[in-house]
Amino acid sequence: MRKINRAVKVRIYPNAEQRVQIEKTIGCSRFIYNYMLADKMEHYKKEKKMLRNTPASYKKEYPWLKEVDSLALANVQMHLESAFHKFFREP
Repeated sequence: MRKINRAVKVRIYPNAEQRVQIEKTIGCSRFIYNYMLADKMEHYKKEKKMLRNTPASYKKEYPWLKEVDSLALANVQMHLESAFHKFFREP
């Protein structure tokens, strides 16, 4: 028996407040990914070891990161760690 893959398209219509929160979340996620990646690369060049940083460590320096959901930032960390590990396994 074959498995059939199905896709469901959903369109959302956020109000103005929700739109602002979505844009903040995306912007903060992009910022923290790039910033954490730069720190990891710099640390690896100096120490030849992986840096274990978290989004929470950046919230003191950038308090506006507290405005978005912490799980979104945690997912960014998870994706970055995965990409970093995959890069060293399959250069």
